[in-house]
Amino acid sequence: MSLADELLADLEEAGEEEDGLYPGGEGGESDGEPGENQADGGLEDIPEEMEVDYSATESVTSIAKLRHSKPVMSGPVEADPEYRLIVAANNLTVEIDNELNIIHKFVRDKYSKRFPELESLVPNSLDYIRTVKELGNSLEKCKNNETLQQILTNATIMVVSVTASTTQGTMLGDDELQRLEEACDMALELNQSKHRIYEYVESKMSFIAPNLSIIVGASTAAKIMGVAGGLTNLSKMPACNLMLLGAQRRTLSGFSSTSLLPHTGYIYHCDVVQSLPPDLRRKAARLVSAKCTLAARVDSFHESTDGKVGYDLKEEIERKFDKWQEPPPVKQVKPLPAPLDGQRKKRGGRRYRKMKERLGLTEIRKHANRMTFAEIEDDAYQEDLGFSLGQLGKSGSGRVRQAQVNDSTKARISKSLQRTLQKQSMTYGGKSTVRDRSSGTSSSVAFTPLQGLEIVNPQAAEKKVAEANQKYFSNMAEFLKVKREKEDKV
Repeated sequence: MSLADELLADLEEAGEEEDGLYPGGEGGESDGEPGENQADGGLEDIPEEMEVDYSATESVTSIAKLRHSKPVMSGPVEADPEYRLIVAANNLTVEIDNELNIIHKFVRDKYSKRFPELESLVPNSLDYIRTVKELGNSLEKCKNNETLQQILTNATIMVVSVTASTTQGTMLGDDELQRLEEACDMALELNQSKHRIYEYVESKMSFIAPNLSIIVGASTAAKIMGVAGGLTNLSKMPACNLMLLGAQRRTLSGFSSTSLLPHTGYIYHCDVVQSLPPDLRRKAARLVSAKCTLAARVDSFHESTDGKVGYDLKEEIERKFDKWQEPPPVKQVKPLPAPLDGQRKKRGGRRYRKMKERLGLTEIRKHANRMTFAEIEDDAYQEDLGFSLGQLGKSGSGRVRQAQVNDSTKARISKSLQRTLQKQSMTYGGKSTVRDRSSGTSSSVAFTPLQGLEIVNPQAAEKKVAEANQKYFSNMAEFLKVKREKEDKV
């Protein structure tokens, strides 16, 4: 008897034990006539005086409660025998997968003698086994084969038929062909048993871990719980470790591990994550692992048995998935301002007005920019063609060629510089030709009304002022003593 048959026999025995636990069954008999009548399964023998009138009852669920009743769990979930059976079934599916891998390698090595190119054309192990069973020694069956069309796509069938016509393989013997058929039959039976086990596990996972099953599905939830060692251990596990459950597979000799994605487990390969584009799957696996950890902790304490928490977490996951896949917002082109917009308010004040006056156009520049209609302009400079002086200095303009000094636009001079210039411009009977480098006609002879002609030193007044400043206001000056005359009063 195979492992699958033993498991099915255990499932039938567990079902018979459950039937004996319901009231009205063999295990639910009680003393008295009503219990015996219920055990016999007949409602016709109930006396008329015990019949109840249900005409005033509004809903049938208020009187028939067995259909929607659920057994109440208490204590750790590992103590439940049904949970232990689910874990054992899950472990059995892992062993079946390993057996299928071994059978696939056996069939591949044997059939490579007849059709060595088939392995690269059909990478799926079960599809490869079904194709080998259908073809056998006669490779001409590829064309117009309805059974093969249910296994492979039309494009793959066309490539296989073309390759089969040019293959270099040799015919197989009867013994080898019989061994191949036996191996293919065994693989298909194991695969069918695995699907039956999955159906049973999925039907029971909604009772053991309802919230976790809603997020990732019953089959993935059962695999995760089996690898973690129970729902309690799963609830204690962080999300980063939960994402890696199922990543470590048994290393089989002869198989390449290059195609396996690193750091990916059952959650990465579940339908929720695989429905996204490849560039978002790792990010989605981290998000789903975090939500599965929360759901497992809720299930381990037997909270939210109706799956409300699971539905809420799944809606949050779907909202984030939709947010990730949204296209980026269209960049809006900012329109230019309307040309008739009013001028913005600028800073005012005395300082701003002074600055505007200094940087404004002078009268000379205004006349230079102004041109006379229908008159050929003369170039101001021979090097710069087209640069003219405009109406500056022309007859009829009312302006002279000499620049007009504008107090608002002239350069500002500090007060100290003004005093220095005033001192230099002071004259006392004439200027020195050496100091001021003036013409030789200037003289130091002055005419006074008293003495007439008198020779005056032009620098005498400056020396007098410099000596007074040095005496009283120099950095080297000291305190002066002022003598006061005391008046003796009697």
